Amino acid sequence: MKRNIKLVIEFDGTAYHGWQSQDNAVTIQDTVTAAVRRLTGEDCSLTGSSSTDTGVHALGFVCNFFTESAIPADKFSFALNTMLPDDITVISSEEVPPDFHSRFSARGKRYLYYIFNSTFPSSLLRNRAYHVYYPLDVDEMDKAAKYFIGTHDFLAFSASGFSAKTTVRTITEAAVSGVSQAKYIIHPRDGRRGQLIEFSVSGDGFLYNMVRIMAGTLVEVGFGKLSARDVPGIIASLDRRLAGRTAPAHGLYLAEVFY
Repeated sequence: MKRNIKLVIEFDGTAYHGWQSQDNAVTIQDTVTAAVRRLTGEDCSLTGSSSTDTGVHALGFVCNFFTESAIPADKFSFALNTMLPDDITVISSEEVPPDFHSRFSARGKRYLYYIFNSTFPSSLLRNRAYHVYYPLDVDEMDKAAKYFIGTHDFLAFSASGFSAKTTVRTITEAAVSGVSQAKYIIHPRDGRRGQLIEFSVSGDGFLYNMVRIMAGTLVEVGFGKLSARDVPGIIASLDRRLAGRTAPAHGLYLAEVFY
């Protein structure tokens, strides 16, 4: 009888064209699938909790597959990590009920977006955070983020080409804060301290590029082009042109999937 195995994966998406398998492109899905097939000797296919864009990272991406392998469920993580490249790590593996589906069983997700606010870019963070050189008002950005909380039509925060049946989503948490730990790794020689800013947002679902457009809008609030009080009007307008730019993919992390 086939068992359903759930994997939680961390990855640096810099070298990949997102999660979803594509012709003539290196993806996370294809890379992990190849490792599973090599380990089990079976023609397994992986189901992912969501698609991700090129360059997006993950701290807790979820996928699952069915197998007849006798390998203990909790040992898949150890075995697969010996076969995967260093920028992909399986951080846990477990057997789940047959009806578990990484995508359709999910109740929500939490994303993180990182902004490095400093006069000069950081070589260490060049693929991990969006560099913004002009000063940002973190408190004002946090006030703006709070307006995302609730059930709204987020059409103004969606890129064109989405296939969702509805653009209504419920956001349960949204906050912006400074990450003080950055001072220990950024430019210790000259005493300059860049500020690493974290935008955290949780909800029952997200539209295409929704978090990146939220982040881009918050950056415009941070340097004064928009006010925090403008956000409710942007949401109500349903007009993508009124929201901020789409922030770069490399600042985005899928942090957690809720079941």
